[in-house]
Formats: sequence, structure tokens, C-alpha cells
Amino acid sequence: MRTVGLLGGMSFEGSATYYRLINEAVRERLGGLNSADTIMRSVNFDTIVAMQKSGRWHDAGSFLADAAKGLEKAGADCVMICAVTMHLVADDVERAIHVPFIHIIDETAKRLREDGHRKPLLLATRYTMENGFYQERMAGHGIEVMVPEEDGREAVHAIIFDELCQGKVLAASRNALVTLVERAKADGADSVIFGCTEIGLILDPDALPLQGFDSTLIHANAAVAFALT
Repeated sequence: MRTVGLLGGMSFEGSATYYRLINEAVRERLGGLNSADTIMRSVNFDTIVAMQKSGRWHDAGSFLADAAKGLEKAGADCVMICAVTMHLVADDVERAIHVPFIHIIDETAKRLREDGHRKPLLLATRYTMENGFYQERMAGHGIEVMVPEEDGREAVHAIIFDELCQGKVLAASRNALVTLVERAKADGADSVIFGCTEIGLILDPDALPLQGFDSTLIHANAAVAFALT
């Protein structure tokens, strides 16, 4: 088994989901008491959020690149960022290491294409929905990403940071997200991407007006496939 390097802590709620999903998948495939061989660097999320809010993405990229080099030095055979938003600086991280980098957008795009979807709604942080990096990378796979209107983007961002990242899962917020999916379906969306690690804490991808794709689960499964290849 190869060792998976996890850049986590952004938030720890989401990183705990990654850890659980990866280990459950290894146990399911290998049986018995098998679990994943992983190394995690869990950073202080408040430090990262401060960089996000002030637009210091270069600093964030350097910070995570150094953390990734530490994972490689510790023995990781691959590196993955356990947060969709911080893939905004994925190029900085990938350039800093010599082991494979497992990119969440590429893995999600592969799954969408396999299932015949080309126009998904993206539910994510404002940084992910508005900075363009997600849409541009998806476009390279032939996928046109839709996002909610301004008020919808504000609502999703608040639900993520003010609730889910702090361990709060509220029924009213779940209903608000489902309403956004219904609107997107009326506007031509054919699926919905859970584009933030924490979205899977509040929505079931199989219980929505559109087929849901939990990118955290997809990303975790890609890590397991790498580890067991």
C-alpha cells in the first residue's frame, strides 16, 4: 500500500470526513483490520481564513507548498488538499513536490463525464464560485459549471463558514440549499457538485432534484485507488 499525504485542517470537520472515507474504503476493499497508510498535516484554519479574507493567496500558496514538502519528506507517495477552495493555489503545491498531486477538480470532472453530465451547479465557498479557477479547469474537461445568483452565493458561503465549519447542521439551511438546486434545474443544470468538503455534511447527493456529486467522496476514492494500485 502506498502512503497518502493529506493537507488538512481546512476545516477539521471536512478533514475528519476525508480520514473516515479513505479508511472505510480501504477496509471495504481489503477486509479485516486493514486501514489506510496516511500522513496528515492539519493546519490552523484561522490562519488560512485570514489569508483568504485579505486576498493573500500567494502567501497561502507558499504556506501550503511548504506543508506539502513536509508531507513528501515524511514519506507520502502522493499529496492531496483536503479542501476545495484551497485548490485555488493547487499549482503552487504541485510545483513544490516531486510526488503525484491528486486534484479534486480533475477527479470530479472524470466522474461527471463518466455519468454523462456536462452542466452542473456548483455549491461551494464564494472563493470557489467566484474566482474562476474551478470553472476554467472544468471547462478544460468540456464541462460548463453553473453557480447560484449573488444572493444564493452569499447564502451558501455563510452556511459553510458560519455553520458547517463550526459543526452546525440546520434544517433551514438544508432547505435553502435544496431550493438553489431546484432553481438551477429550472435554468438547465443537469447535476450538482458538492464543491466544498462540508456540503456533504448537510446534503445527500441522492436525495436532491438533480443528481449530486460529492467531490470529497470522489477525491477520497481517487486517493484509495492510488494507494492500492
